[in-house]
Amino acid sequence: MTKDTAPPAQAAKFNGMLALLLAMAMFVLVVDTSIMNVSISAVVRDLDSTVSSVQSAIALEALVSAAFILIGGKVGDLIGRKRAYVIGLVAYAIGAIAMTLAQSILAIIVFWAVIGGLGASLLLPSMQSLIHGNFEGSAQARVYALVGASAAIAAAVGPLLGGVITTFLSWRIAFLLEAVIIAVVLSGIRLVRDVPYTGSRKVDVVGSLLSVVGMGGIVLGILAWQEGAGYVGLLIAVGIAGLFGLVFWLLRRKRRHQAALLDPDLFTLPRFRFGISQQMLQQIALGGTMIVLPLYLQMVFEYNALEAGLSIAPLSLTMFAVALVAGRRLTKRRPAGLVRWGFLLLAVGLISLVFVIPRADSGWWLLVPLIICGGGLGLLVSQLNNYTLSPISNERVSEAAGVNSAAGSFGLSFGLAVAGAVLLAALAPLFTNLANSSEVLPAAEKQQVAQALDEDAQLLSNTQLTKQLADQPQKIQDEIVRINTEARPIALQIALIAPILAALIGFILSFRMVRLPDPEQSDAPPGETIV
Repeated sequence: MTKDTAPPAQAAKFNGMLALLLAMAMFVLVVDTSIMNVSISAVVRDLDSTVSSVQSAIALEALVSAAFILIGGKVGDLIGRKRAYVIGLVAYAIGAIAMTLAQSILAIIVFWAVIGGLGASLLLPSMQSLIHGNFEGSAQARVYALVGASAAIAAAVGPLLGGVITTFLSWRIAFLLEAVIIAVVLSGIRLVRDVPYTGSRKVDVVGSLLSVVGMGGIVLGILAWQEGAGYVGLLIAVGIAGLFGLVFWLLRRKRRHQAALLDPDLFTLPRFRFGISQQMLQQIALGGTMIVLPLYLQMVFEYNALEAGLSIAPLSLTMFAVALVAGRRLTKRRPAGLVRWGFLLLAVGLISLVFVIPRADSGWWLLVPLIICGGGLGLLVSQLNNYTLSPISNERVSEAAGVNSAAGSFGLSFGLAVAGAVLLAALAPLFTNLANSSEVLPAAEKQQVAQALDEDAQLLSNTQLTKQLADQPQKIQDEIVRINTEARPIALQIALIAPILAALIGFILSFRMVRLPDPEQSDAPPGETIV
């Protein structure tokens, strides 16, 4: 046994410093894209580039990390989970340093989008594998809860943090701080004990290519949909075909007893299927909520990025606090029961928002619903990773972690794209109906006004819209602003349907989860999986 490999007795000890470093690594992984999103205008100005170029780099990073995430789990098996973890961190640090020093968009594309994206595809599965191998029982549940809470709060406060640093310092400082955090994480790498892999080391080339086509096609289609580009259906169809081809290929390799990218028997385990399904639904709800609320706050209340972030802070802070408390204090409660309560609270909070939004005149109105949502999300992030992966043997944990990470990444991307698209799509018929029913607008101009609002005013506040209408009669200005004011809350209510449905479906599935026995820590010999 090597010095980096944990014997069973050592693995049972709780290492608080290692847990904190793993949570820091996850925080950087998630907050990175948020900082990039809020820094677009500053990056464009400093590098003399274009918005489309920077957005393309962001899309490429998401595509690379999603396309190679299943392969990343297998690479961790072949080169060592600890080594894959270190390489992933170093690749992410290279991307952050490149952003700090970049003088052209090419450097961002090569080092941040491509190398950083590949680093993410290695880092996510290897991190979950190392948690699985370095902690056991209640300690493992605590670490999964801490890392999940770290990811959730990074997604929630990332725009606020990035906005503050970009506004008062520089976007380069934000990425430099990322590199510093990664250096701190790497300084504690001796605390990490590797999780040995003794299975087949043959490479499934065809399965790897099919996974890239499948995951890459679907994520690229979602990104194209989000940006309003063409060929969305074709891209998603190619992705679905790739995933169906991957399933057929894996089953074929299994029947022939040949090495495969993934063991298809993983999907025969009910807890694993429920775990990844609930992970995806939770991320759909989180992604949908975190795209529509900031837009609502900035467009309707005319909040800046800092004010919008502070208004959403109750959700992220409650989520973080509840996840920590649940991971530490509720270890004797049934995980499936906590998941059920999590989805119930999330659904109640989101439905409350639907009723509060038409009456709200400031972000304070959202306080109670956001606290309820945060409590539900906190319960979910504290339980789902441990529920999904704890029964899996060390031999198969990288494959399982890769699928689990892919489900979460897909859910987040899908939630962002669907809720954002529904929000904007709902405005068009609302503008048309309100314009046609207006008694102030001339009949000949109603359709023109509706079309202009749909094309030019979707992301404008009332103040910005008033400036564009400066040459119109005051009566017409007031009427168009009224239409704009009435349409936006309704559109937000419609956009919240996607995360609400995800929460309700998760709640319904949780009743089937409760019927299953609770997961037990895997102590199976290599190659077996505990059910």
